[in-house]
Amino acid sequence: MVFNSIQFLLFLPLVVLVYYLVPQKGKNLWLLFTSYYFYICWHPTHMVVLLFVTAVVYLGGRLVDAARHTAARRAWLAGSVVLAFLPLLTLKYLNFLVDSCLVVLARLGIQIAPPAFSWLLPMGISFYILQAVGYLIDVYRGEPAEKSPLQMALFVAFFPQLVSGPISRGKSLLAQFHAPRKLEFDNLRDGVLLMIWGYFLKVVIADRAAIFVDTVYYLDNGFDGWFYIVATLLFGVQLYCDFSGCTTVAMGAAKVLGIDLIDNFQAPYLSRSNAEFWRRWHISLSTWFRDYLYIPLGGNRKGKARKYLNVLITFAVSGLWHGAQWTFVAWGLLNGLYQVIGDWLRPVRKALLGVTGLDTDTLGHKAVQVLCTFVCVNLSWAFFRANRLMDSLTILKGIFTATNIEVLFDGSLFLCGLDEVNFFLLLVYLAVLFVADLCKYKGISIRQGIARQSWLCQVLVVTFGVLAILLLGVYGPGFEASNFIYSQF
Repeated sequence: MVFNSIQFLLFLPLVVLVYYLVPQKGKNLWLLFTSYYFYICWHPTHMVVLLFVTAVVYLGGRLVDAARHTAARRAWLAGSVVLAFLPLLTLKYLNFLVDSCLVVLARLGIQIAPPAFSWLLPMGISFYILQAVGYLIDVYRGEPAEKSPLQMALFVAFFPQLVSGPISRGKSLLAQFHAPRKLEFDNLRDGVLLMIWGYFLKVVIADRAAIFVDTVYYLDNGFDGWFYIVATLLFGVQLYCDFSGCTTVAMGAAKVLGIDLIDNFQAPYLSRSNAEFWRRWHISLSTWFRDYLYIPLGGNRKGKARKYLNVLITFAVSGLWHGAQWTFVAWGLLNGLYQVIGDWLRPVRKALLGVTGLDTDTLGHKAVQVLCTFVCVNLSWAFFRANRLMDSLTILKGIFTATNIEVLFDGSLFLCGLDEVNFFLLLVYLAVLFVADLCKYKGISIRQGIARQSWLCQVLVVTFGVLAILLLGVYGPGFEASNFIYSQF
């Protein structure tokens, strides 16, 4: 049951209706029941993994909290974290590790044919296991352990964030589950507006861009040069709108239930450096790796060399988290390298600015920084999108050796799945996205502006938004709406 399905659009109103009819003590039980139903709709057998992780994190948290000696607390934490990660390591990375070892052995002249394992990866496993492990570490650091099995089960399985995040912290989400919740018009309005915007990002922009990207990135179609450049830029748009749309719908679904989730994206493509980009992109994951990996590794407390190594390790692990492929590892390392080079060259940049006397607060200087960051980030997406490492290198080679700039003007781009009308419509929607992100970057809340208007105006905005999605979304043969990209992680 994906967010952009008819089933979910029927499921959510029923959940909300019963949720506000049942007594306060029954609300969380109802949410847990509906969350388990939501997950069973993906694949019933995957409930075994979800229940196992829930049991581990609940018992582990209680044992860590109850232990009075540091050694015992560390032992319970280590054991709980290993058990929590065990399904992820087994189901997602075992084949990857085995295949990588076989390749190395083959290069050494050793041929081994072990039995192959094949299983369907449980949806959202990477998200809810990171959330569970973060909770365990927080308990070890002094946060109180959750005593209610019901609340803990709901913390792990809360359906709006279960499959694709955002990754919540126990201190924030569990406190909201304990607090009384009642029907409030503001929550319903804001939740609906968030969902409308999320669906606009997904079915109007991301799914339309995906048609062009999929056509060009299928290398057997024979595209090269500037086709790769346009497709890579559009993939950056597709991924952003797809994932941002998913988490925005999740925020909206939770909001109508009176629950606030973290805003996962803060206009990342308007960032002026790669470091700023990662403070604005997939915020819940970036902060998770910062707090639970980068800082424990030593962060920036042990000198420049160690800091750079910690950055590279963190980004490599983050890349591997996205998928058990070397393309994701390369993508993570490249983004880590961006940060290392940026930090290393900072004194040089300051010296040049001092010599030249350039004003860094001018619009032109900021625009150049945003453009450079945008280009670097989008070059890394070639590794993220390609099916194999060699494919990503082929695409990058085509980008850096592109000479066929005439395809931008002779209509060739309209042969890549999107006709002329849909291609230019996509550009119009991107302009809408730019304006919305610019407002967000400037701290201007469009939703608050709508909330200040009359009830009639608010109804018209919602109606117009729904109609825009129905009329402008990607539907029908050749334009089939796809699942969210990050649900596969």
